Order: sequence, then structure tokens, then C-alpha cells
Amino acid sequence: HDPDALRGHQFDYLWADEVAKWKKAKDSWDMLQFALRLGDDPKACLTTTPKNVPVLRELLGRETTVMTHAATTANRSNLAGGFLTEIEARYGKTRLGQQEIEGILLDDAEGALWTTEQLGQLTVDIPPYVTRVVVAVDPSVSQGKSADACGIIVAGANLNGPVQDWRAVVLEDCTLQGASSTKWAQAAVAAFHRHNASLIVAEVNQGGNLVNSVIQNVAPGTPFEPVHAKVDKVRRAEPIAALYEQGRVLHMRGLVELEEQMCLMTYNGYEGQGSPDRVDALVWALHELLQKPINSWRDPRIRGLTP
Repeated sequence: HDPDALRGHQFDYLWADEVAKWKKAKDSWDMLQFALRLGDDPKACLTTTPKNVPVLRELLGRETTVMTHAATTANRSNLAGGFLTEIEARYGKTRLGQQEIEGILLDDAEGALWTTEQLGQLTVDIPPYVTRVVVAVDPSVSQGKSADACGIIVAGANLNGPVQDWRAVVLEDCTLQGASSTKWAQAAVAAFHRHNASLIVAEVNQGGNLVNSVIQNVAPGTPFEPVHAKVDKVRRAEPIAALYEQGRVLHMRGLVELEEQMCLMTYNGYEGQGSPDRVDALVWALHELLQKPINSWRDPRIRGLTP
């Protein structure tokens, strides 16, 4: 979480666990390389779930990297039989199962609206200037470990200049898993103040007026805009994916879990487990910041005449 804290250390061997889950994987890995400088033959050992993230793909593409992998079943003698039976029944022949059980590095889903390579090219370390920030919420209607997450995404946009120059940036993913309505409302309001946002946008198809009521109970007077989903998740996501293709949206580094969901959203539906709550919130944020202003924009140089 703090790559600069690795500065000044030195050693001849390192063991890095679950690198594909590190929130600042590339920066941390880069700092570790400068410290791996002692002994006659310094080496690094990585043990990780093979998630399709840039730092892991880059390492596997190097000639100096040696890779081996094993399925979960290779450790059968040390695992409860019921555990293996359960996970194979639940996740066998799924993308998540191939990754988590078989240890296979998967490519992006076929027909994905976003790709890992595309998102990697749109990643920045320093946020660009923005004129407006919103917090978007995809509320969860239940709580607990098995409940869907409450997607909370913060994004900003610069709407200065001509419409073709308008750009957005995804600033933070504050999504909460299994939280109560009060907890996710507090998280959304905290993000609102932390980023000096102008509005909280939330889908109200399921929660109705309750969504705004919970937010107002936490912070009375917070600007709130309800949105209603009139088409399915894929149809809502398609115009947002088009903004990415045009290079209009950037990502701050570290949005790993959001990007994983994005790369599993295809033209046929979502290929991940559960609901793509992070993507839903992302879509509402970018709809409010870019899609809606672009759709309503009128060229001031064109004047309509009434006959």
C-alpha cells in the first residue's frame, strides 16, 4: 500500500505473495527491484492467484521469468474433502473456477466491453484537472457476507472547451461488501466530502425514496440525484464503453477490482460471480458526468429558426 516505504532496504532474495492483488502492484514491484541487489545471484519468488493484471503479464513475458503452476487439487491431502467437493460443484467450469481452482491465467472474456490492455493504456498516477466530481452509488438491498456489494465510485470530469475535448477520470472505488444501509451511506458521504463532489447519484430501482432518506439521515442537505434503470446492465454500459474507446475516460492506478468486473462485462451479459455492482456505479457516474452533457449539448454557433 506504500511503495515508497520499500526504499532503502536491500536483500538477496524476496518472496512476494499475492502480487496480483496488490493495490499498487507495479509501483511496489518497481521499488522492490531496486532493493534486490545483494549476493551473487539475487532472485524473487512470486506466489499468486493468476489474475490478468498488467504487472503479472509483464513479468510472465520476460525471458528471465520461470513459471510453474498447480491446481488446488494438488494440495488435496492437506484440504478438507468437503471443501474440494463444494468449490468444484459451485465453480467448476466457470472463469472464476479456472482462475482460482485450476490456477490458469485467463484472457479477457470473449466479447468484453473493456479489455485489460485498453484499461492499462488509460491508467494514470496523477489525476487531471476536473471541473466537477460526482459520487455514484449502486445500493445493495441486503447486508451480510453473502449479500451483493454496494458499488460506490467517485469520478470527475473536465467540461471546459469544445465538447470533443471533454474528458473524465475515475478517481476512487469505495465499494463496500455486505454493509448496512447506514454504513454505505456514510462511505458515500465521506467520499463526497473527501473529493469535494457536487452530487451523489444513486440508482433507486430497488430502494426507491429510501436511498435518499438514508443519505439525508447521515448528512442532511447532501445534493442527491436519483436515477432509474430503464434498460439492462449491458445496454447501459455500452455507451460508456464507447467513451473509453474514444479515450475520453482515464483511471487512477489501483482500481483492480473495478477493472476485473469491467473486463467480465460482455455484450451477452456479465460473466463474473454475483452482480457487477462496481460497474453499475461506474456507469451511473460517467453517465452523469459525460454522457448526459454530451447528449444535451448544442453547438452555440447553430441557431434554429422558427418558420
